Amino acid sequence: MFYDGKCVKPMVSSMDHKRALDGDKGLNTGGMGTVSPNPYYTEDVAKECMEKIFIPTINAMNSEGRSFKGCLYFGLMITPKGPKVIEYNCRFGDPETQVVLPRLKTDIMDIFDAINNEALSDLDIEWSDEACACVIMASGGYPKSYPKGIEIKGLEKGQTQGVTVYHAGTAIKDDRLVTSGGRVLGVTALGKNLEEALSKSYEAVGKISFENAHYRKDIGKRALEAIK
Repeated sequence: MFYDGKCVKPMVSSMDHKRALDGDKGLNTGGMGTVSPNPYYTEDVAKECMEKIFIPTINAMNSEGRSFKGCLYFGLMITPKGPKVIEYNCRFGDPETQVVLPRLKTDIMDIFDAINNEALSDLDIEWSDEACACVIMASGGYPKSYPKGIEIKGLEKGQTQGVTVYHAGTAIKDDRLVTSGGRVLGVTALGKNLEEALSKSYEAVGKISFENAHYRKDIGKRALEAIK
């Protein structure tokens, strides 16, 4: 959410996929992919989060003399007993940001100016109705040990219209693009719906390669099932 010390403006929802392997199996990671919107984050859930989590959090910080301005990320888990807070971050979430910001229609600098001037309530923040999907291409072995310095190929073929490839763990070595981290690339695509966004993202992933590249094949599967 965005907050200027007085006014709260939520962002659109997203769903992260933390486990390393398909079927939500394997070790926990920093995130193997995301989709937006999150079909499980219904209007009722959003209302409950605002009333029981977002506003109480802001009120608690203000009561302690720790008034906050900026972007506050709430990592939530939706349980049978309602939404629960897993973590807070005083920044955009990663890799949630990769699917949230492409849907933002309002100039983000206008939002920052409004936050700085405590005028967020006067700003109408607009979001696209499109869906967005991000598939993380990771180094083989991640989140445990993994090699670095492996050449990445096909990047220009993957970056077609509507697709953005975010660099997370890359470097330039001897004029070649190589891996330098666990989560290497975030292959992100917009679509008129989630199915189209995922299709475009995975199509782009198929054009990019590096030795032992690893990515989940089921990003967005649960979201699509919820929609259907």
